[in-house]
Amino acid sequence: MAGEFDLIARYFTRPPRAGATAGDGASRALAGVALGIGDDCALLQPTAGMQLAVSTDMLVEGRHFLSTVPPDRLGHKALAVNLSDLAACGAEPLAFTLALALPRGDEAFLAPFARGLFALADAYHIELAGGDTTAGPLNICITVFGQVPAGQALLRSGARPGDELWVSGSALGDARLALEAFRGRAQLPGDGFETVRRAMELPQPRVALGLALRGVASSAIDLSDGLLGDLGHVLKRSGVGAVVDVDALPRSAHLAAQAGPLQHECLLAGGDDYELLFTAPAAAHAAVRAAGKAAGVALSRCGRIEAAPGLRVVDAAGRAVATPWHAFDHFA
Repeated sequence: MAGEFDLIARYFTRPPRAGATAGDGASRALAGVALGIGDDCALLQPTAGMQLAVSTDMLVEGRHFLSTVPPDRLGHKALAVNLSDLAACGAEPLAFTLALALPRGDEAFLAPFARGLFALADAYHIELAGGDTTAGPLNICITVFGQVPAGQALLRSGARPGDELWVSGSALGDARLALEAFRGRAQLPGDGFETVRRAMELPQPRVALGLALRGVASSAIDLSDGLLGDLGHVLKRSGVGAVVDVDALPRSAHLAAQAGPLQHECLLAGGDDYELLFTAPAAAHAAVRAAGKAAGVALSRCGRIEAAPGLRVVDAAGRAVATPWHAFDHFA
């Protein structure tokens, strides 16, 4: 069995890619890594006038992912959920680190895991700059580094009364629907199960949208723990309330075919969507639409921000909708 440093060298060390120089267009993010794997610290060099944006997420087997997830998809998701945080901040990705605990140094797991991880990293022109490996229960911890012009980061604290509430994507709740299918609560004919399973295991971070929303959105958050809970964070930080139209939330045909209560549960409290939920002044409506078009991402206006504290959920006719669920909490 390979030792720790052999594993790092074999699966996670790559030579610098050609063109990784400052001012080189698509590879400009690579120039942010002045020194990568091989020393006690990585050295990052953000562009002048930029602030570093940093986020960390940990994925624990049995808590954040099922043991049945293919390793290449797990590698993709581990990085995707971190890139989603940068997207919510309107930050351009620069680099990432990986801390990995493994029950054993298994090539059948590590090779596809690294392949899925680096495929997404290459799509965003970022490099693995360092990290750590150890023996233990399967645990994946990634820290991403991005950059955003000083004063232009999208924050949770900027929502104002009268702002419109928007959500990205066209299949909110599909990741939770996949989980309920695994649990036997939902039946999905044909290729429905594989479709929603992809939503759970291969989320697509909305980095391009986050960049396009800088200077347009007043606040933003990514949907990781369920819309109600994540929107609650925005409302608390902004000191406002909101009304959400559940019928305006985008859903797939697979979710639309489920019973109403299950639809609402998946849409409002599902988690693992990794879409962007954001607010923008009503006067910026056209600019929001333009940002979605530029990023190639569908957007739905799904509510509004109110001055009075609290979160109300209604249907298209304005009738109150019961919301008996709570946001995901690791210690609840």
